[in-house]
Amino acid sequence: MILATTESVSGYRVARTLGLVRGSTVRVRHVGRDLIASLRNLAGGEVYEYTKLLAEVREQAVDRMISEASALGANGIVCVRFQSAEVSRAAAEMMCYGTAVELRPE
Repeated sequence: MILATTESVSGYRVARTLGLVRGSTVRVRHVGRDLIASLRNLAGGEVYEYTKLLAEVREQAVDRMISEASALGANGIVCVRFQSAEVSRAAAEMMCYGTAVELRPE
């Protein structure tokens, strides 16, 4: 599957547009990670626990988007974007979306 944040992919043409695809996941805060993050916040610097968590969440959202596109028969997704939203005080959603397309070499 070819993913692009642009409307086109160099060396390919869009033969068919299959529609909007998305993948999302909602995660809640983890007491242990929050405690460690709070301690790190006192000293400053990167909060590795959250960096790792967000990377995992983004990958899961991308994987779900790719599954949806594959089910439509797509071999590419263009205009890929990420969006996050707070669902509650302790939970957040990460969404990945784009346009599923059938790409053909030029």
